[in-house]
Amino acid sequence: MNQEILLLLITTASIAFFHTLFGPDHYLPFIVMSKARKWTMFKTIWITILCGLGHVGSSILIGAIGVAFGFGISKVEGFEGIRGNIAAWAFILFGLIYFAWGMWRAIKNKPHKHIHIHDNGSVHTHEHTHLEKHDHVHKKNITPWVLFTIFVLGPCEPLIPILMYPAAKQSTFGLISVIIVFSVITIATMLAVVLLASKGIKMISFGKVEKYTHAIAGATIFLSGFAIVFLGL
Repeated sequence: MNQEILLLLITTASIAFFHTLFGPDHYLPFIVMSKARKWTMFKTIWITILCGLGHVGSSILIGAIGVAFGFGISKVEGFEGIRGNIAAWAFILFGLIYFAWGMWRAIKNKPHKHIHIHDNGSVHTHEHTHLEKHDHVHKKNITPWVLFTIFVLGPCEPLIPILMYPAAKQSTFGLISVIIVFSVITIATMLAVVLLASKGIKMISFGKVEKYTHAIAGATIFLSGFAIVFLGL
């Protein structure tokens, strides 16, 4: 490995780390959904990794096609920009829909009491909500796949112009090395932030606000998309 490739890989690792860390859309959706939907740590991990692979993999595929067919950087960047806008608006739409559903759920999920009289004459009250049983029945949902689709649409902006083209000019080994380093650092950073934050949030009791966690999750995802479109994050 020559010094140019080594320097390129160090730069790749740095860009992948800071690009992911400073992009809240890379981890906030998993943190809030893990809390709202009560995902286990294992489920949170595999969903984050799956979406990370889709996020990086789609840009790798497009970049590889650009390198193979000699497309100009401007053409590939233009296509990536279109994908980025679609992904951001998908975040906004999904966040709004999930927020509305979360508010409806919170309003419908009002606790009520039943009085139970036993044969021995003792009386006690039992409080529950209408949606408790449904929480146990409807285990399967499409939320992870919606997130995966949005992340596949979302490009890794610095990967193609800054990393893949310089690597392609060096060697195939350089190109493959850049892809591996960028992918590993990006997904590892996503995973580290998600797990640390999720573990901390799950230790916090939200009390009466607990029933609004789905609405909060939807609002957070909406704001992530809003930040991408209007703040350029």
